[in-house]
Amino acid sequence: MKIALISTEKLPVPAIRGGAIQIYLNSVASIIAKKHDVTVISIQDPELQEEELRNDVKYVRFPEIHYVEMIKTYIGEQKFDVIHLCNRPNWIQPFSEAVPQTKFVLSVHNEMFSYEKMTDAEGQQCVQKVSKIVTVSDFIGSTITNRFPEAKNITRTVYSGVDLHQFQPSWSVVGKKTRSMVRNELDLNGKKVVLFVGRLSKVKGPHLLLQAIPKIIEKHPDLMMVFIGSKWFGDDNLNNYVRHLYTLGAIFEKHVTFIKFVKPQNIPQLFTMSDLFVCSSQWQEPLARVHYEAMAAGLPLITSNRGGNPEVIEEGKNGYVIHDFENPEAYAKTINLLLDDSGKRTSLGKYGRKKVENDFSWNRVAENLLSVYEEVNTQ
Repeated sequence: MKIALISTEKLPVPAIRGGAIQIYLNSVASIIAKKHDVTVISIQDPELQEEELRNDVKYVRFPEIHYVEMIKTYIGEQKFDVIHLCNRPNWIQPFSEAVPQTKFVLSVHNEMFSYEKMTDAEGQQCVQKVSKIVTVSDFIGSTITNRFPEAKNITRTVYSGVDLHQFQPSWSVVGKKTRSMVRNELDLNGKKVVLFVGRLSKVKGPHLLLQAIPKIIEKHPDLMMVFIGSKWFGDDNLNNYVRHLYTLGAIFEKHVTFIKFVKPQNIPQLFTMSDLFVCSSQWQEPLARVHYEAMAAGLPLITSNRGGNPEVIEEGKNGYVIHDFENPEAYAKTINLLLDDSGKRTSLGKYGRKKVENDFSWNRVAENLLSVYEEVNTQ
């Protein structure tokens, strides 16, 4: 098959600027390209060529300002069998007009079928034009099929994944060395490290974790809460919310470390050096990919009961779900529970690692996507 994978207009592929969709596309493309002709289309970036071949994948990049129009022209020339478009349902109409014989798969990574983003007519038109819709969680699938019941027969959940080689648990040979090295570099020896990775945005809830610190250090004065992220991908400039976080953090300067934007290739070692991972999202998160990364690194998970996040949690086996997700004390209670018991942390971490090995490797994601492509190509 000749397959095109089309990214959004926000960030380039490979994910040199970060981005869950960009990591997803780059990871599955190289696996699928072992058997098929794969082209990945994304926006241009000063650090990347306009066109290149990597790992048998052809990368084509267009300027953001003319992105949709240039893609229309390109796909019209190339005659792809299947086009996989990420997260832009309103682009299906112009693209399908350009290549009416091509089969379209739409992957939905956020609530793109909400009333704020499209009309009923636009949604119905998209559903009619696509052969299959794949979603990153059952939650996201429900946001589509609840509004457009006619999409039920073509909608399928294909969970995202993680690089099992990049993310190493602390009990592995590589993990032990990495954990020791990074803890030495960051002066974290003897600390119990609680990790947050994500945008420093109110909807991600880092302020709640800072507010939970007093209750945690009552029992665990050796706590260090590490925040990795910035206000936006690759943007370390401050806004009022980030300044507020830094002010809160300064109150507990012996227990808080802020690390600004980290390039994706450097993220895995920061997971490995930690003891547990917390996702405190306050919005209806589609299903944050940091959950897969934390499990791959052998960390127990604590996550909020928002959106698709709970779908990867087996309560008490690989982590816990916080139902009172706006309450700092709820996070403090569960964090303390895990900091109290190193054996429990290890057992949850090992269960989580086994879970991603079985269900969430990039090979598994690529297999699932390929089965979708093959199905629609034979229709």
